[in-house]
Amino acid sequence: MTNIDLSSQVALVTGASRGIGAAIAKILGRAGAHVIVNYLKNDDLAQEVVRDILSSEGSAEAFQFDISNEDAVGRAIDDIITRYQRIDILVNNAGISKDALFLRVKPEMLNEMIEVNLKGTFFCTSHAARYMIKQRRGRILMVSSIVGLGGNPGQSVYATTKAGLIGMMKSFSKELGPRGIRVNAIAPGLVDTGMTEGIDREAIIKEIPLRKIGSPDEVAGVILFLCSELSSYITGQVIVVDGGLYA
Repeated sequence: MTNIDLSSQVALVTGASRGIGAAIAKILGRAGAHVIVNYLKNDDLAQEVVRDILSSEGSAEAFQFDISNEDAVGRAIDDIITRYQRIDILVNNAGISKDALFLRVKPEMLNEMIEVNLKGTFFCTSHAARYMIKQRRGRILMVSSIVGLGGNPGQSVYATTKAGLIGMMKSFSKELGPRGIRVNAIAPGLVDTGMTEGIDREAIIKEIPLRKIGSPDEVAGVILFLCSELSSYITGQVIVVDGGLYA
């Protein structure tokens, strides 16, 4: 088995205080990267992720900033470069979902999901990419969703933003590929996180060929692969991680 070694690399994971983001941060830390655990509100959870990485002899720090605020993003990325002189990996994981039938969607719900899911990802990518271009190397990942591929009742806005991430990723991959930067996306299905609480899991499990809900670690493993040299000829792609549900 090939061991993935990300030693000396700097990785920024947005929305990494819990769920899929926390699992991604931990697996990158175990692979040797210095992981910057971005969060918005919950410092305690972010510090817990950092402690977990440090306990496995990894390197990490928590960094609070709002990805929907471009000035804050710019200052954060500049600070990372000042301190480490590089940024090798960006995982755009932060996102929100506010469900409602589309005829009941309020303008503020629409605006908030666009601000975080789309504009926040665009801001983080554009600021990080400026430095990756100078390095002529980098990996950028978008965490989309199978809802962005197939839609879902009550999630029209969420689906729109997650589909938008895929279009964004494909465009970025074409612009940045010649500069040595790979850009890909993953589309998780039903994953055991706080965002899936309250749904009828048993009914959905019956529709999943693997007959189980995915874990954050199973999603994080795909991200690790896409950050490694094992995926050196993959860019502009969406990897579906859903136990066969969307197939």
